[in-house]
Amino acid sequence: MVSSWRDFWDRDNPIYVNDRHKARHYAGLAREIVALVPHPGAVVLDHGSGEALSADRIAGACRRLYLCDASPRQRLALAQRFAACPAITVLAPDDLAALPAASLDLVVANSLAQYLTGPELDACLRDWRRLLKPGACLILADVIPPHLGAVADATALLAFARRDGFLWAALLGLARTCLSDYRALRRRLGLARYDEAGMLARLREAGFAAERMPRNLGHNQGRMGFVARA
Repeated sequence: MVSSWRDFWDRDNPIYVNDRHKARHYAGLAREIVALVPHPGAVVLDHGSGEALSADRIAGACRRLYLCDASPRQRLALAQRFAACPAITVLAPDDLAALPAASLDLVVANSLAQYLTGPELDACLRDWRRLLKPGACLILADVIPPHLGAVADATALLAFARRDGFLWAALLGLARTCLSDYRALRRRLGLARYDEAGMLARLREAGFAAERMPRNLGHNQGRMGFVARA
């Protein structure tokens, strides 16, 4: 039985409706992260990276890319996928403590906050604040506001699928998700939600100068993205 979101992400799951959906998601996210890399010598952390299928594109735009994920299964797959890319290092969350202070130029945490408890998010904020160079950026994206429900998420997915050519698969995938344990897990464990003012206050309390981004990363513009400077 799946007892936590970490368990859920450490196994096959129905989040991506097919391989095209997964590939287009990661390709688009990589393109957006590349645009955020401040310079070619930058050291970047993607925290909660997931499968990161297009991480080699990000690594090509910076000097060092750390891919950090809580799932041992994902970390093994990442290490195998990018074994020939010396600019990429795969880390577990506990490994962050060994990184030097003020050593990162950019931290991206996309679609992570909703799977953390409040204390877990605060601990991450402290870690990221310690690791970022003065003036460097944290991008905290795909944050779910209180009013956004599953219907809005489904509508955003269908619009993405229509644009990128997997609409029929998305319709079937949504039906499959409704029959999977994801729906029950989402109801039982919940997803952390934050309003804009609350998240800005949390970031400022952690020592960041923060503001909401004009656009969220990824396809779901009902969710929020924040840029926070150390």
